[in-house]
Amino acid sequence: MSGKLNSYEYELQHAQMKVQVLEERLRQQRIAKYGPDSEKLGNLQLELLDLEPGVSNVEVVAESEREALPFSSEHEKKRKRRKHPGRQTLPADLPRVEKIVVCTPEQCKCGNCGADTKVIGYEVSEVLDVKPAEYFVQVTKREKRACKKCEEQGVAIAPATARIIDKSLVSDRIIIDTIIGKYGNHNPIYRQSVILLRDAGIDIGRATMCGWIMTVGEMLAPVVGAMRSQLLAASYIQADETPVDVQAHDRRGKNHQSYLWQYGSPGGSVVFDFRMGRDREGPAHFLVNFEGILQTDGYAAYDRDVGGPKMVHAACWSHARRYFVDAIKLNKQDAASVCIVELMDKLFAIDAQAREEKMDHAARNALRQQEAPALLDKIHEQILAMSRIVLPKSAAGKACSYALRLWKRLKLFLEYPELELSNNLAENSMRGVALGRKNWIHIGSKQAGPRVAAILSVVESCRRLKIPVRDYLADILPGLANTSIQRVAELTPAAWLARHTPANL
Repeated sequence: MSGKLNSYEYELQHAQMKVQVLEERLRQQRIAKYGPDSEKLGNLQLELLDLEPGVSNVEVVAESEREALPFSSEHEKKRKRRKHPGRQTLPADLPRVEKIVVCTPEQCKCGNCGADTKVIGYEVSEVLDVKPAEYFVQVTKREKRACKKCEEQGVAIAPATARIIDKSLVSDRIIIDTIIGKYGNHNPIYRQSVILLRDAGIDIGRATMCGWIMTVGEMLAPVVGAMRSQLLAASYIQADETPVDVQAHDRRGKNHQSYLWQYGSPGGSVVFDFRMGRDREGPAHFLVNFEGILQTDGYAAYDRDVGGPKMVHAACWSHARRYFVDAIKLNKQDAASVCIVELMDKLFAIDAQAREEKMDHAARNALRQQEAPALLDKIHEQILAMSRIVLPKSAAGKACSYALRLWKRLKLFLEYPELELSNNLAENSMRGVALGRKNWIHIGSKQAGPRVAAILSVVESCRRLKIPVRDYLADILPGLANTSIQRVAELTPAAWLARHTPANL
């Protein structure tokens, strides 16, 4: 009889787990349907939304604000302790234009004796202002000289200024603004064309503007090649990939899903590599013979035949944590996942302390060695225990499986002081592409892909290095097509920054 009871209890427990998995899948579908704000809603609230004939985003947001997503008590304490950052100050390097507001005539007289009052100071406030774009025609006159006595010497003409595109109807500034507009501000070409027509009365076709972009992308390719060589010569690379459509010209009329693979080093440059697919060929080609540390998510394409024989493959703690956070979103009563996330947060707090105290890698490593091993043991113990009581296909089960599969790679930060806990810098570099493709939809052709990747490499590298991308492009692009290949390494964003730091000016 007891054997039957045990069997029934097991079947009941298994059935309950199956129900939990199905409920999680249903919740995931509803969150995808109603957007990120619906993550804060309970299952009953989402069920009510399903019963409505039509639900707007405003209603979802309003409903989500009624109930905050419960998290750990430690998280709530930190949130309450967080101080308001205060009023933001405007950058000191921006030029100041003073505007003096004088007192009224009544204020210029003393209310007691009637004598004229004197200015004793000013009440000063600052606001950010802007000058509207002003389009004008630049007329360039190149001086011509000749000797009246010696006609046989001919006429000498002042040399032409180097330009990005010779004989172009527009100046270098317009071309650079077009590049930044599309790949920095995510403004598609057709909108920029409309703006030029509206504000300047100039009708420049999209094909012409796309031609500017392709020319610049081709010019930047050798510079990005030098950036790649410098990146591969370093000891640490973070990598990630994201899909981007390529316009197809076949009978089906569907776009082809290609990929931009991004490789970069923390605090350094970024290189995008365009590939028509997401298979192993992309990283294998880019990272050939790389012998340093490669940090990625758990995507299998990085696992085999990538890099040199001595390459070390590290994993990302943010990705491991994210799976448990997703499990909490689906099941707010998942105490085990909450506990694991809290422990992981303590791990990240170690590096946060190192950043706050401006530690170098050696000092940070000493702090890690002191505090991280015990935390790692607790995290591993909790994940192992949890993996035994959840279904593998549940959100919590997938979180456990991911972390345990990559556990050796997750622990590598204890062996390599320069290794960051997360790959978030690489993911952040993908945000521009993610925002851009919502606006410019796709890349025009397979041949355009590498040129777009070259432009994105430069734009993102300038952002990371805090270089004014407009100044950088205006400095290196004119005459770049005629620059010796031996000098290209001197034109990378990192080399440009080194030349323009105060110590080298």
